[in-house]
Amino acid sequence: MEELARVYGRSLFEVAREHAKLDELREQLGQFADALQANRELAVFFFSPYLSTAEKQHSLGGLLQGADPLLINFLRLLIENHRMPVIFRIRAAYERLWEEEHRTLPVEITSAIALDEQTTASLGKTIGERAGRKVTLATRVDPEIIGGIIVRIGNSILDASIRNRLEEQLRRHVAQGAS
Repeated sequence: MEELARVYGRSLFEVAREHAKLDELREQLGQFADALQANRELAVFFFSPYLSTAEKQHSLGGLLQGADPLLINFLRLLIENHRMPVIFRIRAAYERLWEEEHRTLPVEITSAIALDEQTTASLGKTIGERAGRKVTLATRVDPEIIGGIIVRIGNSILDASIRNRLEEQLRRHVAQGAS
């Protein structure tokens, strides 16, 4: 499934690049995937093997009025090849390629309390400078980490939370007590 999503995602990305529509197709693909995720009936309709390809393609035209023809043709191809259930992974693959193309790096900072804007911006700037990329910054508050921060950079995680330190100390004490 993952390889299939990469192939379809790359294909859409290359066509979008050829037509100078990388941002437009990214946004429209995202909106369509979000609509499927938010509306269970819509997802069931497009993912169901019991409904005909013609029914799905006909509905697609009415649903995506104003959408770019490249995206509509791509979605019709997915429907025709019974690949619509892979749409979320295709979106993720397209998103990764878009981030690479634009040299952006997604960073999520989780803290026990809301960080002030200056601290957040400073962290983002430092990470961006070290990585040599533009950072897209997201913040999240999770009181369960007790204190400190967790920084997710792409697929890497730096856990400097107090909760993590306490768990590590507890594991060491239990391991020492067992020996």
